[in-house]
Amino acid sequence: MEQALYVYNTLTRKKEVFRPLHAPHVGMYVCGPTVYGDAHLGHARPAITFDIIFRFLRHIGYKVRYVRNITDVGHLEHDADEGEDKIAKKARLEQLEPMEVAQYYTNRFHEAMNALNCLPPSIEPHATGHIIEQQQLVQQILDNGFAYESNGSVYFDVEKYNQKYKYGILSGRNLENVKDASRDLAGVGEKRNQADFALWKAAQPEHIMRWPSPWSSGFPGWHCECTAMGRKYLGAHFDIHGGGMDLIFPHHECEIAQAVASQGEQMVTYWLHNNMITIEGQKMGKSLGNFITLPQFFSGDHPKLDRAYSPMTIRFFILQAHYRSTVDFSNDALQAAEKGLERLLDAWKALQSITPTANGSVCINSVETLKQQCYDALYDDFNTPIVISNLFEATKTINSIVDKKETITPDALEALKETFSLFVFDLLGIKAGSAAAADGSGNDAREEAFGKVVDMLLEQRAKAKANKDWATSDMIRDNLAALGFEVKDTKDGFTWKLNK
Repeated sequence: MEQALYVYNTLTRKKEVFRPLHAPHVGMYVCGPTVYGDAHLGHARPAITFDIIFRFLRHIGYKVRYVRNITDVGHLEHDADEGEDKIAKKARLEQLEPMEVAQYYTNRFHEAMNALNCLPPSIEPHATGHIIEQQQLVQQILDNGFAYESNGSVYFDVEKYNQKYKYGILSGRNLENVKDASRDLAGVGEKRNQADFALWKAAQPEHIMRWPSPWSSGFPGWHCECTAMGRKYLGAHFDIHGGGMDLIFPHHECEIAQAVASQGEQMVTYWLHNNMITIEGQKMGKSLGNFITLPQFFSGDHPKLDRAYSPMTIRFFILQAHYRSTVDFSNDALQAAEKGLERLLDAWKALQSITPTANGSVCINSVETLKQQCYDALYDDFNTPIVISNLFEATKTINSIVDKKETITPDALEALKETFSLFVFDLLGIKAGSAAAADGSGNDAREEAFGKVVDMLLEQRAKAKANKDWATSDMIRDNLAALGFEVKDTKDGFTWKLNK
């Protein structure tokens, strides 16, 4: 932690030196999924972004408590506090219990995160498991005069809050703009102001998911869960709150208002947001119906997909762009990411077979420079594309050594192996070999046996060539090529790879 870490704080709109409240401890809360359908590419981006941040903070010595919630109640179809609960609607349509829907898609979300090699959070609280904490939050806001009851529902009084504090500090919106943007929707009649938002909703008779409260039998507003659970597990003040840029307004803006209204001051120091995944220039999302789920990417079963893409291709595709920049989906972009990832993994494989020389042209100093450049990129707001660019430069050097155009000293070789392993596998979270298969599964023993069979065939081809048995040599090469194997003859024998 000797080097300063800079993070872009959405709240201040600038990069700031990261200074935890209680170093070396770091508290980080990230908004998780609403579990009523499979995770899509847009869900993968925050999961991978904050996985990188989690990995790097731990690597540089911080003890991170990473909290990521599961929303299993309270997220209505529209942000203006109207419509059905998304999970309850899914349950009604499929004639299931709401918790069946939530559990099924929570399991599916975990499977997708495991395939993408995202580390599990320290704590994964569910909204339904923290109804009491949310009710306590609502009561505190009522007691402080920033909420009111209406027909059994409780609403946050945005105008009254704005008189003492400022509403809109995260998004940059002012109250008049929010009022103008509000629509006259069902249920707004209970509110004093169209900009007010629900802290507690009285359940209609047909609403399955409900809990008793001092105000009505009902359920918490969507924004309450993160404020209540963040405070429970990270305290009244913590370091990082993260999520997608689409959550800045209204969700995170409302979280800030709830925290200040209940405790008189903000909870979070640094607000970090990843940008959107777009498809044909439009945000990818369930509400727009233009999403591709992660299982569909892994299987290739979607009309917009040319073929299946492995979880590691998806991960690498996302990491090739800075987390605060937009990423536009296309098959060409995914296939380019796949080739780029293959180049890195081929270089890693080649590193294992390089023989160093005492007076090599590549020395320890150049490897230390590479390592520092990669560190500098991550210390500068987790700039993964710069890390990848530096690793590609190192790949050129590795290929030059393999082609006998350069040589490397023993200490430089070991340092290069350590640097590649650290940044590719530990910090970027890439998995090699069969672990990067399209279904996310890994079987090292099977992969090793598979490689040995190919090596054995190529050894037979080498013997055939030595005996001038060109027919057998060509037959082995052509048959392997037909199966997708690219064979390259070198001064030291041969190399091969499978072009998927």
